[in-house]
Amino acid sequence: MNKTDDTTNLTILKIGGSIITDKNAGDGTANYDEIKRIAGEISKYKGRLIIVHGAGSFGHPQAKKYALIEKFDAKGTLITHESVKTLNRIVVESLKNAGVDAVGVHPMGNTVSENGRITQMFLNNIHLMLDNGFVPVLHGDVVMDTKLGASVLSGDQIVPYLAVQFGGARIGIGSAKDGVLDDVGATIPTIISSNYKDVKKHIGESESTDVTGGMLGKVGELLKLCETSSITSYIFNAGKSGNVSRFLSGEDIGTAITK
Repeated sequence: MNKTDDTTNLTILKIGGSIITDKNAGDGTANYDEIKRIAGEISKYKGRLIIVHGAGSFGHPQAKKYALIEKFDAKGTLITHESVKTLNRIVVESLKNAGVDAVGVHPMGNTVSENGRITQMFLNNIHLMLDNGFVPVLHGDVVMDTKLGASVLSGDQIVPYLAVQFGGARIGIGSAKDGVLDDVGATIPTIISSNYKDVKKHIGESESTDVTGGMLGKVGELLKLCETSSITSYIFNAGKSGNVSRFLSGEDIGTAITK
């Protein structure tokens, strides 16, 4: 992927851990075929892009085993961090093999939280990466926390934080579902603050091990974002071939979370 003249528009794409790993596995199991397919679709995009990926079975089972949501555990923190770094390396290598100038950025090395919410994230390097044509690839991680010692940081929190800090972006959340689904399995086209209470009852937690809130957590974070900005986000099925390309090409796909 070459450097482009587009210095204003930014796309942030999150790929869920449920797509690129087997979240039901007890330990890290990557879905290499899916990672390769998605990397190929991303390689066709020539704009400014930040990728964030979930941890899946490389982070959630470990965080659960060591109860990192409930308490500080130094050993568990390091084991979880090393596991998500392994997944990030797999994703970055696949992207590079597809021709994307991808570089891994580990949140534990540049982020501080307070009670599980980001308070600081060093972004100068990411700005420079984008300016020079690189694609930063962040991920769900454990980060240092001023109140808790360390806390689990979901990719679903990283995405809206980056969107605000970079002054607006097109956001896509690639999940394992065709967007947010209603009680009969149909995609809800739009979620706004006024209809959130009506659709919330249809939004479930993750069916597999997920310490960050599953689909309900995603929608909550994106609603907070659109309430404080004009940024619309799209939740779509990244498990279907071509959908990542469709989103990156500018198509409105899946469920829109908007103001």
